[in-house]
Amino acid sequence: MHESYEDLRIWRDNEIPGLLSDSEQLNLFHDQLISRTMRLAEERVKREQGNPPAPYAFYLMGSAGRCEQSIWSDQDHGLIFAGGRSEQDYFLFLGAEIKRGLAVVGYDECEGGVMSSNPLWCLPEEAMKQQVSGWLQQGDWQALRHMQIFFDSRVLIGEKDMLTPVKNIIFSTLKERNDLYQRLIENVRLIKKGRGVFGQLLPEQKGSRQGSLDLKQTIYFPFVNAARLLAFYKQLHVPSTLSRYACLEDDYPALRFYKRQFSEFLQFRLQKVEKSDGYDHVHYIPVQSLNPGEKKQLKAWMKYSQEAFEYAGKILSKAGVL
Repeated sequence: MHESYEDLRIWRDNEIPGLLSDSEQLNLFHDQLISRTMRLAEERVKREQGNPPAPYAFYLMGSAGRCEQSIWSDQDHGLIFAGGRSEQDYFLFLGAEIKRGLAVVGYDECEGGVMSSNPLWCLPEEAMKQQVSGWLQQGDWQALRHMQIFFDSRVLIGEKDMLTPVKNIIFSTLKERNDLYQRLIENVRLIKKGRGVFGQLLPEQKGSRQGSLDLKQTIYFPFVNAARLLAFYKQLHVPSTLSRYACLEDDYPALRFYKRQFSEFLQFRLQKVEKSDGYDHVHYIPVQSLNPGEKKQLKAWMKYSQEAFEYAGKILSKAGVL
């Protein structure tokens, strides 16, 4: 079995090329890779610091939490544990080792610090509840951004139900404060335009990504944001965008179309970025590399993703929460 982070990196590099035809299998592999990295980190910390002082859960957020990773992914993870602040030092030490191990294996550190080495994302249960409640009470852009990052979380290792009471605070608060929905929509409404007034694609105009289209901002995020808004309203604990659409489609049949479009987009993205050499480039595609049919399809997905977001808004408005 793999005895070092370097062994896991070799395993990653050997296995990834054979998984490019199936986004679901690729994400299952990411889970295995992250799990084994975390277990190695845990063993190293045990040898130095002893056994964990309390039950805990290691959880994923971001694209990893939503099971939507591409070939490359950055780190988005946290630790939640029983007990109080006296146990935090141990888990911060564990979080720092997890961060170090994942970086060796091939996951870039999160630029925003959404990692279990950060006290913001390494907290006892009660403190995490208070923090999430505080984010909702503040209601500003950064606080709601943090709340949404946390909401797209799932336990990978450890106590499976530890996140549930925290998410229930989100649901109960939103039910009492409908005004927060408007702020959530405003937070994500400013979507980068991928098409011009004449329907032409709008790639980046400068920098190292000049001539490339930002798939994350122009297509991916609107689909994700639409499903998340409705997950808040319907109190869905599942973090996957496709799973959210699946849970919602009986009540809102139009979502079946958007679910299919999002699934097809994920597979297209995976195949088109297979030659990217790192996380910085995995969300960008050179426009000149696209044939006419692919350009047409991307324009259609831009339209559908925006429609999905607007449809979610209409559902919330009809329900009287906007």
